[in-house]
Order: sequence, then C-alpha cells, then structure tokens
Amino acid sequence: MSAITRHQASGAYRRWQPPDFGSAVDGLAVETAPPTADATVADEPGVDACPTIETDGLDTDSTDADQTRPPEFKLPTAEEIEQIYESARKSGFDAGYEEGTARGRVEAMQLHSLVENMDQAMQALDTDIAQELLDVSIEIARHLIRRELREFPESVLDTVREALQQFPQNNAMVHLHPEDAALIREYLGEQVAHLGHRIIEDEAIGRGGCRLEASGSELDATLETRWKRILANLGRDDAPGIES
Repeated sequence: MSAITRHQASGAYRRWQPPDFGSAVDGLAVETAPPTADATVADEPGVDACPTIETDGLDTDSTDADQTRPPEFKLPTAEEIEQIYESARKSGFDAGYEEGTARGRVEAMQLHSLVENMDQAMQALDTDIAQELLDVSIEIARHLIRRELREFPESVLDTVREALQQFPQNNAMVHLHPEDAALIREYLGEQVAHLGHRIIEDEAIGRGGCRLEASGSELDATLETRWKRILANLGRDDAPGIES
C-alpha cells in the first residue's frame, strides 16, 4: 500500500454534514452538496462517499390527496329512477300475473271436476228417481187392472172381440176362464157361433184374457202375456205379474 502524506490527507478529506431537509414540501426531499474536485478521492480505495437517500417510491402531493379524498356519490337521475320503478312494477306485475294465472287454472280444473261429479251424481239421481217412479207406476197399474177385472168383469168382451179381429181363421177354439166363458156365451154367443168358433173353458187362462187356436195357428191374448209385453217395452221384465 502506498503511503499518504499529511498534506494529501488534509486536502483529500472533508467533514461529512447531514443533508438539508428544509426545502421539502409535503414530502421528503434530499439535497446533496455539489461534487467538488476533491470528491474524486471517493473513488480511491478505503474512502466512503457521502451517503445518498433514495426518494423513489415516495408519494407525491397528488397521490396523498387522492387517498384522503372521500369517494364521489352520484345520485340517480329522474329518468333512471323512472326506469327502476318501471322495472320493479313490471316484475311485480309479471309475477302476480303468473301466480294468478296458475291459481286460476287450478281453480278452473277443480270447478270443472266438481261440475262433472255433480253432473254424474245428478244423472245417477235422475236415473234412480226415474226407476223408482217407473216401479211405482207399474205397481199402480197392476193394482188398477186387478181392480178393474173385479169391478168390471165384462171388460173381457172387448178383449175377445179384438182377438177375433186379429185372428182371421174360422172355426177357432177360444180358450177362456170359466167365468169369462159364461159372459161370452151371454153377450157374443151368436157372433162366435156364426164364425164357427167354439168356446173352451180353461181354468189355466186368467180372468180378462183368452187364447185362440186354429189350423196350427195361435193367438195369445191372455192378460198375463199382454202385461209382460208392456213390462218388456219399459225394460222391466223383472216386475211382478198381474196375478202375483
């Protein structure tokens, strides 16, 4: 290592002074002394230069102001408020409409089902009532016929006349209840004999009717058979007969 004389040492080194902070405004600014010719000795080995404080990264006045300023609040305009209201109203209307429509469909289906059930019930009730009325009517007619035969036995005369008109053959055998046969002989004897018919007393024949036979043909005009035909036309074959 080369030796440094006293004269060199006193001229090459100067006392270090702290930097001046007086000129900083709202921040930290560092001023350094301008370099002199003697400062070149800092390049020599073993000599430290004046320290330098970096100012990079320090916030400026505008940055501090931006950070401390409160965020701006912008009120909506009348048009925006109207849009918000209209959107909310439409959403509420649509939701209410959908709910009302769905509820209406459910109630309509329930009402339709109720009407169908009532209609079926009424039809069944009408059928039951009609059958009951028919049964009552049949029973009334049966009793009226039986009473008519008891009070007006001569009604058998009309039955025999009608049967002879529908039975064109002559020389027929007219089967009658013994009591009705006596009435026919009394009131229609000559007419029956003129056509060659014969009166046959038959206890199997009920009062008020007759049966005609001739040349293999037969006409059943008994009261029981006529009554069954009426019941068959009414769909009540199971109803009781006249003699029941």
